Amino acid sequence: MSTVVVTGGTGTLGREVVRHLVKDGHDVVVTSRSATPSVWDSARTVQVDYRSPGTLRTAFEGADAIVHCATRVSGRRGGDVDLTGRVLDAARHTGCGNLVYISIVGVDRIPLRYYRTKIEAERLIEDSGLPWTILRTTQFHQLVIRLLNALTRPPLALVPDLSVQPIAAAEVGARLAELATARPAGRVPDMGGPEILAVPDLARRYLEAIGRHRLVRPIRLFGSVYKGFRAGHHLAPANASGTITFQEYLNARMRSPR
Repeated sequence: MSTVVVTGGTGTLGREVVRHLVKDGHDVVVTSRSATPSVWDSARTVQVDYRSPGTLRTAFEGADAIVHCATRVSGRRGGDVDLTGRVLDAARHTGCGNLVYISIVGVDRIPLRYYRTKIEAERLIEDSGLPWTILRTTQFHQLVIRLLNALTRPPLALVPDLSVQPIAAAEVGARLAELATARPAGRVPDMGGPEILAVPDLARRYLEAIGRHRLVRPIRLFGSVYKGFRAGHHLAPANASGTITFQEYLNARMRSPR
């Protein structure tokens, strides 16, 4: 049995990592900015201030591995970079045996501002002197749903003429739990969803599922970011290891109580 700390363990992905670790019998510590307890009774929740090295060191004490899922999208250096640096400092102090980081397919090829912070955080980890593992994945189903919800609010839904490869957070959580309890592996193969689908098609499926009537019009955008997405740099067709399709996720979401 390993002791694993999950930063951001109350978030969408963090909860899934915790669930799989608990199921496999590991000692799990969840770090969170709030005192909200983990939904898993056997996991311990520790409230931390990610700006305070002391609280992080206390939370990381005795950990065999740390799965770093906490994220921050604002801040002078992009948020994630500062946050990851503080996590690394605390992990070095406590002698962590494996720092596992979740990243995004295409962060090194698409000049999106948030992606630049993710690749900088990756490089901090690689140069940290700690044993590390980095997994890049395609977009979660939940993110695609949020995007579609925003795009289809107007009567005329203008939808980017792009493709995505959505993946279930539950399956990514299972993979991260597996990596956390194995030997540090460096950059592991990317992980993508089972299908590559056009966003306009997903928008129509989403609208049908929620009963919202909109005209969907695909549009082409401009700029280097859009060019990178058009080139498919955010996709992992050779690593389509996810099994839960977008339609399956959408159907389950519609059936679940709100």
